[in-house]
Amino acid sequence: MDGLMVKIEKEILRAKTFSFRAQRCELSKDDLARMIDHTLLSPDATSSEIEKICDEAKKYNFYSVCVNSFRVPTSFEKLRNTKVKIASVVAFPFGAVSSKLKAEETRWAIENGADEVDMVINIGALKDSEFEEVYDDISAVVESAKGKTVKVIIETALLTFEEKVAACVISKEARATFVKTSTGYSKGGATAEDVALMRFVVGTSMGVKASGGIHSYEDALKMVCAGATRIGASKSVDIMGGAK
Repeated sequence: MDGLMVKIEKEILRAKTFSFRAQRCELSKDDLARMIDHTLLSPDATSSEIEKICDEAKKYNFYSVCVNSFRVPTSFEKLRNTKVKIASVVAFPFGAVSSKLKAEETRWAIENGADEVDMVINIGALKDSEFEEVYDDISAVVESAKGKTVKVIIETALLTFEEKVAACVISKEARATFVKTSTGYSKGGATAEDVALMRFVVGTSMGVKASGGIHSYEDALKMVCAGATRIGASKSVDIMGGAK
């Protein structure tokens, strides 16, 4: 644990040299589509609505659909023998459950067809500087995922600069695959500044997923230019409609 604390403190000092500058970049419509997790996480989402987003994902060649774990089996049946992957959220949207429950939900989701899991970090523990607890929480999900992609939702809108850096360092040390900005259910979503900071901290060894409030092609492109390698959006079809 002492080693983790040292790494966090060192990275916070380094991150204070970070300065955001908006970047311009180009991305084709097809390339953007393959970066999108087409998302439906509403608690009142019906099976027919889940089937609809699966059909949309196939039509537009999105990277994945992102659903609540209960909807993984339905998604799996709809997407069988396609290239579209299935991402399941875990401990969504608050993350305030035990690591044991997160690990069990992860196992269940994967056993029922999920290719990836998007887990919500224990935000309260992070804010209490219980970094070992946060590390163990993420590690439990990574272990249960058995090599599948694990994205850690850090909920940037609720964190200070230092907490954002700490969350990224801990996620990296716990061998997660991605850090992710937001659930979309808090007081704010993704910003290009947060995406760029997360990329600065994790370097090139992890993915960065921008999610929350991304409604247009322009929104998505800003996130990609800032360093995002995946986009989470419920307005994916609208985004494609605005793509150049």
